[in-house]
Parts: sequence; structure tokens; C-alpha cells
Amino acid sequence: MTNQDLFSHAIAAGAGAVRAAVDAGAAVVITAGAGMGVDSGLPDFRGPEGFWNAYPAYRHLGLNFMDLADPRWFKDDPALAWGFYGHRLHLYRDTRPHDGFGALLALTRRAATHVVFTSNVDGAFQRAGFAEDVVCACHGDIHTLQCSEHAHGFWSAHDVTVNVDPVTFRAAPPFPTCRDCDALARPNILMFGDWGYQDDRTTAAEQRLADALADVDDSLPHVIIESGAGTAIPSVRRFGERLLRRWPQARLVRINMRECQADDASTAKHVIGVAAGARAALLSMAERW
Repeated sequence: MTNQDLFSHAIAAGAGAVRAAVDAGAAVVITAGAGMGVDSGLPDFRGPEGFWNAYPAYRHLGLNFMDLADPRWFKDDPALAWGFYGHRLHLYRDTRPHDGFGALLALTRRAATHVVFTSNVDGAFQRAGFAEDVVCACHGDIHTLQCSEHAHGFWSAHDVTVNVDPVTFRAAPPFPTCRDCDALARPNILMFGDWGYQDDRTTAAEQRLADALADVDDSLPHVIIESGAGTAIPSVRRFGERLLRRWPQARLVRINMRECQADDASTAKHVIGVAAGARAALLSMAERW
């Protein structure tokens, strides 16, 4: 069987699972990792080489994504911290979500219940038209700020501009500050080793998601459509597979260029792997669902 045959078979199976869920009044759960944004033109941070291709200045410093996504930089080197996050803030703000998001949004209008669970902090689902109250961004949101020192609540970054040198990726002062004090502000994003992350918004979103799924009939053929979620930080993949263990008739459509396999042998028969990019797979399935 050729690669094209495998792709066509997977697309047909995935679209069939979606149709079955919609026809039965079951839930449509949309999940996404970083790979979902690549087709919108966002850089692929997979591995240090992918990250350094996007940010060559950090190669010379020997800093990878995990090194930079550390809250200590806001105290030790604000220019480095806001250079990294300021560039991403403007990048995500200026990036238009690809039309695979639109295909999913159209699908939700036919679904009895729909929710979104994503590890992405780019706000792309909301920019594509999804309601804020159906989206759970488990790692936070770069378009929302918090104080780096005190629990002073949250505010929008919509009017924040950060001047970032395009060569060094260091930011120039003035840096964003807390609206309630003079302390440095930071994105409301869960970083690595992050004890200062204010998780109230995330906790509320997780509760809304749990409430939305609490009363669905476990025997219905629910469908989880997962796009671009890898194994390096498996938050999204684990969420989908937990739902499979809860819903015996559900199917997980796993769209991933390199890692579309099931992670758990106990749920493997319920996973439909689609070895493709998010946009191509979603648009191909949308023609059939």
C-alpha cells in the first residue's frame, strides 16, 4: 500500500469517526499541540535544531527552548526574557490561523457538545472564532499578563509593544510592568520550574471543560480530533488517551507528521493515526465529514 493509499484510508476512517459522533449527538473534543500552528507559518521548535533555526542568536548562547522558558530570566535578565516572549507575542498576534481551524469551527456548529484542549499559548483558536469559554489552554496564554512578583490578577496584553532586536533577540526597555505596582510583568504562561505562575484562569478553564463533559453519555461514539501534539511534552496526548479509557466507544483521530501512533497499547484499537500536517488532514477530512 502506498503512502497516498495509507493517507486516504486514514482520512476516510477519521472522517467516518467524526460523522458517527455528530450523527449520534456525541461530543467532539478538539485537542492541539504546537504542530497545529506550523501550517499557519509559525516556527517548528521540534528539537534544539528546529528552535535554533528560528532563533539563531540563542545557539551562540547555548540556550534551547526549555532554557529560555524559565521564569528566572525575568529577574536575572529582563532583556533576555522579554526578548524571547516579546518576539513570540508579536509573532502570534500577527499570525493568521490556517483554514484547518475554520474547518474545525464549522464542525462544532453541528456537534451536540464541543470543547477545545490545547497546550498552545498562541490564542489561535480564539482568533479563529472559537468562544473563549470552550477553550482550555492548559499552559496559559501569551496574550494575558501577570505580575512577576505578586498575585495582582491578570490583564490583556493587546496594547503591549515590546521592541526586540531582530539579530540578538534582546528587548529594549521600557519593559511591560504590573498595572498595580512597579514590578516587571510577565506572560501568564506556565514555564518550566514555574512557582510564580498564577493558575486561576487555567483552573477555571479546566473546570469548565470538566463540567461540559461531565454529563455526556459514556456509551456514545465520541470523537477526539488531535492535531500536532508530540511526545516530548505529552500533556495533550495524555488528555486524549484518558478520554479513550473513559469512553469505550470513542475514537481518537491523531494527526501528526511523525508521531501518529497510539501511546498506550490498551487504547491502540481506538486510535486512527493520520501521518500528515494539520491543515492538509483537517481539510481532507472536512470534505468527507
